[in-house]
Amino acid sequence: MLMQISFPLKSAQQGVVIIETMIAILIFSFAVLGIVGLQATMVKNTTDAKYRADASYIAQQRLGRLWTDPTNLGNNLEAETDISSVLPGGLVTVTQPVANQIRVTVGWTAPGETPPDVVAEPCLMLVAHCYNTIASINGD
Repeated sequence: MLMQISFPLKSAQQGVVIIETMIAILIFSFAVLGIVGLQATMVKNTTDAKYRADASYIAQQRLGRLWTDPTNLGNNLEAETDISSVLPGGLVTVTQPVANQIRVTVGWTAPGETPPDVVAEPCLMLVAHCYNTIASINGD
C-alpha cells in the first residue's frame, strides 16, 4: 500500500506574512505620527497659556503700582516699555483713555511668529498677541 503525501502549494501562501507585517507597521507609524502631532500641539498651547498668564500678571502688577499712588497718575503713564526679559518681544503701555480709567496693554510676539505690519486696535503695538485690561482709579 502506497501512501501519497500531498503538500499544499507554497505559492498560494507565499508573502502573506510580510504583507500583514507591512500593514501593521504602517498602522503603527500613523499612530506614532498622530501622537507626535498631538504632543506638538499640546506644547504650543501650554506655551501660549504661559505667555497669557505672564501678560496678565504684568498688567496687574502695573495696575497695583498705580493704585498705590493715585495722586501721581499722570506721572506714571508711560509710552511703550520693553519687557522682553519676561515675554518674548514683549512691550507694555499704560494709558489713560477716559477720565479715571487706566488701560494697561501688554503685547508679545512668540518665537517663530511675525508681528503685523500695521498698528491696529485694540493693541496699538507691533506685536502678534495682545492683552488689555482697564481699571478705574481715582486720582483725587
